[in-house]
Formats: sequence, C-alpha cells, structure tokens
Amino acid sequence: MRATGLVKRFRGEVAVAGVDLEVGSGGHVALLGPNGAGKTTTLFMLLGVVTPDAGSVDLVGYRLPEGRTAALAQVGFAAGYLPLAERMRVREFLRMYADLYGVARPTAAIDDALERFGIGHLASSLGTELSSGQRTLVGIVKATLHRPRLLVLDEPTASLDPEVAMRVRQGLLDLARTDGSTLLITSHDMSEVEKLCERVVFLAHGRVVADGSPARVTASFGRSGLEDVFLHLAEAQPPSADTDTTERTDRFS
Repeated sequence: MRATGLVKRFRGEVAVAGVDLEVGSGGHVALLGPNGAGKTTTLFMLLGVVTPDAGSVDLVGYRLPEGRTAALAQVGFAAGYLPLAERMRVREFLRMYADLYGVARPTAAIDDALERFGIGHLASSLGTELSSGQRTLVGIVKATLHRPRLLVLDEPTASLDPEVAMRVRQGLLDLARTDGSTLLITSHDMSEVEKLCERVVFLAHGRVVADGSPARVTASFGRSGLEDVFLHLAEAQPPSADTDTTERTDRFS
C-alpha cells in the first residue's frame, strides 16, 4: 500500500496536509495520533471511503478510486463502531459475508475464524444478544474470513476486557504469521501497539511527524515510551472539532 501527498479539507479546515505513507507486504504498522490529528481521515482515504482533495493511493496493487472494488476483495476492515445485523445469528451473518467475499469453503472458514478468536460459542447468538465487546469480536472475525492481504483495524480492542484483548492480539499475530497478512492498526493503547507492531507512524496537525520502530520514535522525542510521545503530541494539538470522525460511514458494514 502506498499513499503520496494526501490532502483533505472539511469546511475549509485542513484535516490532512500532505501525508506520504508506504506499508510493505507483511508489515505490522500502527497509525497513531491524538484526536484531530488526521489519522481516521487518512485511514479512510487509504481505503477509498473518503476521496482526497489531492494525492494518490495504491491499495494492494490497485490505484484508487478506479481499482477500489478489486482492491477491497483483498482487504479486511474492522472497527467497533461498524453496525452488526441485529436480527441475524452470528453464523448467518458471517456466511453472508463469506459468500460476498467468494470464500471457497465458507463453513470451514467460519469455524476456523471463530476458533481463532475464541468465540465459537457465539455462533448461534442473535446480534441483539451480544455485548459491545462481542460485537467487536464478530466484526474482527468477519474481516478475516477471506484471509485478506491487508487487514485494517481501527481501535480493534477498545471495548474489550484485558483477557479478551490479549486473545485478539494473539489471533491477529497468528493470522499474520500463517497467511502473511499485512496489519495496519490505529489504537490509543500504546502497550497494544508495542505488542502488535514493529513500526509506528505518528500524525499531528495532519502531517507525519514520526515514522520508525517504537524504540526509535520514542528516542527521537526524548521520551520514556510511546505513551509519553502520544501525550506530548496531544498536548501540542490545538483544540478543534474532531475532523477525524466527520466522514465516518457504514460502507464497510
């Protein structure tokens, strides 16, 4: 995946101001920054959900927007804010997406994915019976059914308790190890980032301000850890409307 010179404005305000980002095959990368830094807007431009005012995106070998449909067949996306069908059972919901993805052996793929993240017991549950954390888990399972080349996760464990969050991290790392999937993650949990990612990209004021290993980025700011870097950037971020969430959409639901 490669993005060059991404720019986006909302109501005359610049949300993203010339972001360049390249994520190689098999990489584990975190896109980080305080609220209003431009990370969610950047993420949505990378996925073709938001159209940049300037710049270009190549997603798993396809130029957006022309190649978006072909690209998204090889991309998985999960976020806690995406809706889940409330009147469908979990297995029915996952089978619907397995069919949309063209999964060759859908029953086996669903069973494997449910087992990978430890929620096989939820297969017969209705959406209305699930907690917010369980809904998040089902969304992650859905995003991994087709063994995507690129898996994009927006705050994947934000609503999960520590034990379940650990299980999700283990499942993601197992998927990346066995399938070679690339991971692109946003998170406010810096300990999670350090467990999942070998590279972090910090945004502030709509620009990339740091890019490297967690240790290298921490050292470049003279801080004791990624959390200190995050807090430092948050303190320097001017108060403004959260432009990151302005264009949130359910196009991935």
